[in-house]
Amino acid sequence: MESGGQDINLNSPNKGLLVNAMTDVPVDSAAAARTSAPEGLTLAEEEELRSELAKVEEEIGTLRQVLAAKERHCGELKRKLGLTPLDGLKQNLSKSWHDVQVSNAYKKTQETLSQAGQKTSAALSNVGSVISRKLGDMR
Repeated sequence: MESGGQDINLNSPNKGLLVNAMTDVPVDSAAAARTSAPEGLTLAEEEELRSELAKVEEEIGTLRQVLAAKERHCGELKRKLGLTPLDGLKQNLSKSWHDVQVSNAYKKTQETLSQAGQKTSAALSNVGSVISRKLGDMR
C-alpha cells in the first residue's frame, strides 16, 4: 500500500480506492460552530443540515466499503471461473460491434455506401467500354 493511502497495484481489487483517507483529519467543531450561519438559515436549520450532512457522509463511506467488498468478491468469482480481463474485453467489444451493426446510422451508411459502390462500378464499366470502343476505332 502506498503511503498516501491509495493502492496502485493494478491487480488489486482495491486499486484506486482511498482507504480511510479522511479518518485521521482532525475536525475543530468549535471553529465550525463559530462560523456564522449562511444567510436565510436559522441556527436550528443549520444544525439540522450539518447533522444530515454527517449522516450522508457516513452512508457514503459505508457504501464505498460495501462496493469494495463486492468488487473483491466479483474478482474472486471471475478468477474461480477462469475469466480473464481479456475475456471481458473481448465480450465488451463483441457486444459493442453488434450494437453498432444494428444501429440505424450504421444501416443507413451501409446502404449508402453500397449504392455508391454500385454506381461507381457502373461508371467504371462505362468508362472501360468507351475506352475499348475508342481503341477499336483507332485500329
